[in-house]
Amino acid sequence: MCRRTSATGQLIATGAALLLSATVLAGCSSDDGPDGTVDTFLAGWLAGDLSAIGFITPSGDRIPAEDVTGQLQALVGDLGEQPPQLSRGADAEVTQDIATASVSITWQLPGDVRWSYQTPIRLRRGPDDAWQIIWAPSIVHEQLDTGDQLSVQRLGPPRGSILDDAGDPIVTARGVVRIGVQPSEVDDPQRLVDQLDAAFRAIRPAIPPVDLTGLTDRLADAQPDAFVEVVTLREEAYQQIKPQIYDLPGTTFRAEQWDLAPTREFARALLGTVDPVQRQDMDAYPGRYEIGDLVGHGGLQGGYEERLRGVPGYAVRVARTTPDGAVTVTDTELFRAEPQPGEPLRTTLDPRVQTAADAALAGEQRRSALVAVRVSDGALVAVANGPDGGAANLAFTAQVPPGSTFKMVSTLGLLETGAVGPDTAVRCPRTATVEGRTFTNADGFELGEVPLRTAFARSCNTTFANLAPRLGADGLAEAGRLLGLGGDWRLGMPAFTGAVSTGGPAAERAAAAFGQGTTLVSPVAMAGATAAVARGQWRQPSLILDPAPQSPAAAGPQLAAGSVEALHAMMRQVVTDGTAQDLRDVPGGPVHGKTGTAEYDDNPANTHAWFIGWQGDLAVAVFVEQGGSGSGRAVPIAERFLRGLAG
Repeated sequence: MCRRTSATGQLIATGAALLLSATVLAGCSSDDGPDGTVDTFLAGWLAGDLSAIGFITPSGDRIPAEDVTGQLQALVGDLGEQPPQLSRGADAEVTQDIATASVSITWQLPGDVRWSYQTPIRLRRGPDDAWQIIWAPSIVHEQLDTGDQLSVQRLGPPRGSILDDAGDPIVTARGVVRIGVQPSEVDDPQRLVDQLDAAFRAIRPAIPPVDLTGLTDRLADAQPDAFVEVVTLREEAYQQIKPQIYDLPGTTFRAEQWDLAPTREFARALLGTVDPVQRQDMDAYPGRYEIGDLVGHGGLQGGYEERLRGVPGYAVRVARTTPDGAVTVTDTELFRAEPQPGEPLRTTLDPRVQTAADAALAGEQRRSALVAVRVSDGALVAVANGPDGGAANLAFTAQVPPGSTFKMVSTLGLLETGAVGPDTAVRCPRTATVEGRTFTNADGFELGEVPLRTAFARSCNTTFANLAPRLGADGLAEAGRLLGLGGDWRLGMPAFTGAVSTGGPAAERAAAAFGQGTTLVSPVAMAGATAAVARGQWRQPSLILDPAPQSPAAAGPQLAAGSVEALHAMMRQVVTDGTAQDLRDVPGGPVHGKTGTAEYDDNPANTHAWFIGWQGDLAVAVFVEQGGSGSGRAVPIAERFLRGLAG
């Protein structure tokens, strides 16, 4: 006796069991009635073998099973790579020789999206009492017709915004113009190249050089009506040169909206970029991206990609074959899973301060950085890198000697121990020799015997080399720890917080006392230390407000009031009578500071330029790689920055 093996709502199996099910059910179709035939059809669909089923058209003509198999494969279209889950609903309703059954179909779309629906199947009883399926594309979906297929459309999610300290988007839609050339309209390609080059060079502020080499060859190789892209400019840059290029033979223009920061340079290295997906992105995260997606690279955009990118949605639409054989996706939408927008990332950046910082670095051709910290709460309000916004976030990642800016730390250590006071008489000879190693002052100056505050203001290296023993073996490192150097910061982005020399031979301690030796810092570390001196207590700088990093470093102890007061006066004297006098007349209140010229190899002529200081509630660190002297290279940048804010 033949027993039905399926039941109402049974999920059809796959694999080897599926083939066995199809074989068993085929021998039972006439005894099991229309439900058994439906079960056999569903099993055959999954197995790709419908030979056990009889098919007819709505008009009663027979259809070969292999034709139905081919149509079925075409109808599922983009969903054909992964078989659906199929199950029969309640028992078929039979009216004389016609039966109607219900089938549940569930498709697995990308991203764990599931699409489930029910569709009817009609059957007719034949002369031999065997039930035949009345084949129609609507069996796959009620809205499909002959020549149709299912098309899966990926719906890109809106990217989350990076926000400033006020909660406003830093990166938002801004106008750009894509400039291209149509080859068929160009009479003299080389003349066109020369005219475009002259126009691009006239843009102010200057943009990175536009590489036009090879443009004539590209024009020759392109189709006559092609859009040969030259460059994409921000709207404001394009408007500067529109009169010069708009009527040039062959030039074409496409206005678009791109998600951009206020300027090209605006915190560029910190923010990162959002670019079309690259092959390495797709290889690193299989299945996450598709061609045409936008991906964050570097900086905050890359570091918070998972948060900012959102979750794509999917729509299933009907694709229709036209008489000429082309397949066109229609507007008929069968299913839609909405994309989930990316979440915003709120930072502490202040656009006004950041813009001033970028502008201050604009003329610097060497790698450079400027970090500004709000003294009252430790917020990083500007993180600028140069040139052109910086290829790397040197502000956070540089590991370089601090030079004489570290005299701020050494002096704090000396004051905290009571070893000296600002008026203590100290010697500033032309040279100082420790364990056979000779230390000199910039340009070989000497002051004789002077108060410590004068030696500090004039940045006398030999004074601090001679004072190093009073700090003890660990005194410098302890002073650094009081200012957060070398601590475990949680900024929400990688940052080098410093490594302060400790112990070692006397010559190393002498060098470390004025920022040489093995001590290394970053601009953000020195900005945080400077804010601590201005505040009287170290507090970890902050960059990300939401989602705030977990477990930030605990605040340091209150610095001794007498030490802070003395150090404030000494750093003010650097500006009034010392190495940073160019800042004396900067509007906006008194400036306190310390310059630094840091040797980075065995050649004393090779130096980095530094300035650290504060004005009111704003602490700043300026660094120029291979920039020479702090007073000659870093102080002018600090002046441009502070004047830019005052203006």
